[in-house]
Amino acid sequence: MRPDRFITLNLVQPLRRSLARIGVLETQASASSLQSSAFASALPVLMYHSISADPETGARPYYRACTGPERFHEQMQWLKNNGYRGVTLNDGLAWFDSANRQSQAERAGQTAQIGNRQPAIGNSRPVVLTFDDGFRDFYTAAWPVLREFGFSATMYLPTNFIGDARRSFDPSRRREAGRGGMPSSSGGSRECLIWDEVREMQAAGIELGSHTVNHPELVDLAWPEIEFEIQKSKLEIEAHLGVPCTAFAYPYAFPQARRDFVDRLKKLLVKTGYETCATTQIGRHRPGADAFQIKRLPVNSLDDAALLQAKIEGSYDWLALPQHIIKKTKRCLSGSGSGNNGTPQSMDQVGPVLNPRNSGR
Repeated sequence: MRPDRFITLNLVQPLRRSLARIGVLETQASASSLQSSAFASALPVLMYHSISADPETGARPYYRACTGPERFHEQMQWLKNNGYRGVTLNDGLAWFDSANRQSQAERAGQTAQIGNRQPAIGNSRPVVLTFDDGFRDFYTAAWPVLREFGFSATMYLPTNFIGDARRSFDPSRRREAGRGGMPSSSGGSRECLIWDEVREMQAAGIELGSHTVNHPELVDLAWPEIEFEIQKSKLEIEAHLGVPCTAFAYPYAFPQARRDFVDRLKKLLVKTGYETCATTQIGRHRPGADAFQIKRLPVNSLDDAALLQAKIEGSYDWLALPQHIIKKTKRCLSGSGSGNNGTPQSMDQVGPVLNPRNSGR
């Protein structure tokens, strides 16, 4: 059994359940008490990439970025059967913020001013569904399942690979295209969405966000290049969809150990008009957490019901600490190998279990 699964299911989850039984740890509330502080303690944000049957032979379990269509249907069925509802990031955050404001007001004996941003979730527990890279298989394999269960999602687009005609994208060949992804006919290449499909899904409630223009490792680029990737992609999405693009997802491993880079990136995102930034940092989104460093839970074909439940309930969050420590250690050890902006080029190499290098996470 792979280490992260073994530790999660055999050590962390039993410990959390024991602590919950004696009242030390809060647990998920029932669907009938959606506004309780216990339920609003964390918002799960799932991170998908390709919904395809690619076995990804040779890739280690955590590195895999594909979820088979049958397994994806099983995962969505499990969510539905257990009182969850898949939502967009915008709706999930709006609900989460409102639920916590109401919880705080109730504890203080006040009436919360919820406002009109609160989405109609109903008697379900929201789980945010996000998809990176703009692959065509979202349209053909994921979206029909989402519609079957009444779910929605957020899709992040690398705009250079979204056209009026079909284009393909191979993130594993990014170095050959100026540190970005590139069209390819290799085995790693995948067809991407076209704008007509994007507009159709947007009209049906799918949220579309930016995943840069070329899907590069931003931390390797000079700041004028970073500004281009972030600003141009937003403008192109808005030109095609006619609505503001406020959601951004950071390509590859998020360099949280590089505080100067992260702070400058946030200022650029805010200035450009983004409101959120989804990252590859592991964990669930918590009250007061930075909306420009949203943690997510990676999902692939190996996430059966047991592991999916453990992730949603918080038993996978333990990986955030070793992930951070390894990234910080890598940064210290690779101080001499810096990119054009003075940042280490190997920030995404954080170990075989915690972060993939070639999966686009």
